[in-house]
Amino acid sequence: MSPSAPTPPRRPRGLGPLAEQRSPEDPPLDVLLSGTVFFDIVFTGLDRLPEPGEELWSKGMGSSPGGIANLATAAARLGLRTGLVAGFGDDAYADWMWQTMAEEEGIDLSASRRFPDFHSPLTVSIAAHGDRAMVTHGHDLPEPLSSLIAKAPKARAAVVDLAGETSWWAALAQGGSKVFADIGFDETGRWDRSDLAPLVHCHAFTPNAVEAMAYTRTDSPDRAVRALAELVPLAVVTDGEAGSYAIDGSTGEEAYCPAVPVTAMDTTGAGDVFAAALVLGTLAQWPLVERLKFASLCSALAVQQFGGSLAAPGWGDITDWWRSLSSAADSGDLRAAFTRDGYRFLDGVVPTHQVLGRRRAQGTFALGSDAGQH
Repeated sequence: MSPSAPTPPRRPRGLGPLAEQRSPEDPPLDVLLSGTVFFDIVFTGLDRLPEPGEELWSKGMGSSPGGIANLATAAARLGLRTGLVAGFGDDAYADWMWQTMAEEEGIDLSASRRFPDFHSPLTVSIAAHGDRAMVTHGHDLPEPLSSLIAKAPKARAAVVDLAGETSWWAALAQGGSKVFADIGFDETGRWDRSDLAPLVHCHAFTPNAVEAMAYTRTDSPDRAVRALAELVPLAVVTDGEAGSYAIDGSTGEEAYCPAVPVTAMDTTGAGDVFAAALVLGTLAQWPLVERLKFASLCSALAVQQFGGSLAAPGWGDITDWWRSLSSAADSGDLRAAFTRDGYRFLDGVVPTHQVLGRRRAQGTFALGSDAGQH
């Protein structure tokens, strides 16, 4: 696939490439999200998953907001003004997750709601050698979120799930929001093409290779992305370690990007980080191949941490990676020099000032000094 990129706009050097591109006429949010927030407990450092009846001791453990919070946190850490419509309980888990997202990550929760006598959904995840097993407990919200979404601030983009509520997508698209859609694995095995009907309201669709090939009845990610490009302006198919494929019909670009090779500690939320980075690059009007490279890099940085949402990289992490890579390339490391050549666009993106580190998942979720230390 050969890229045909338009001339990119000037890159600001502030915290996030959208910072100096915004105007007073822009909506208050860059991206709007809606979904379920889980309290995640992740165990890592295991040689294998436990057998039935067996107890294993893990070397690491982390707690973090999960579910849609993975995507919301990833977007906010990249400098996207992020709004989340979600239902929260009134337990200690919900208190901590609300504080973490609203106060520490800067996520707009003005359209979210706390429900009395309702407890937070919880997921326990066990990660070992690139695989994971999960157990989840939760209940349906007392009220649907659709009534809250209508009251949310306007946004330039929205990220949605084809398996969720779709009734509000048309209004978003008609209001000027670019709708980015994803979809999960079809456990029924039918892979019914009618499931993709709501894509008529969407700007982008970002399934993985298994999902894309199944829905399009094709035998390769390349053929799948071409079939999906007939349904949406921006089609992206991710294929794990094999990389990602994309076609942007609005610009005439086609691109393939290999994955950034890393040793993964925990893959929870990697797809959400990819999606957040893709939204940022699209709103910033980057060439398609740069959008894919940036999204792949952010995912690679995330899987080297554990804890889902709190593993998402911020601009400090991205800057550290770029400077370390550049230093190695300048010292004669041929592999680093080759990698740097493909990411030269970061020179005009990473901030030149010091950026504070981001909170990571910890074994306990409610240290009294959390707010002051981060």
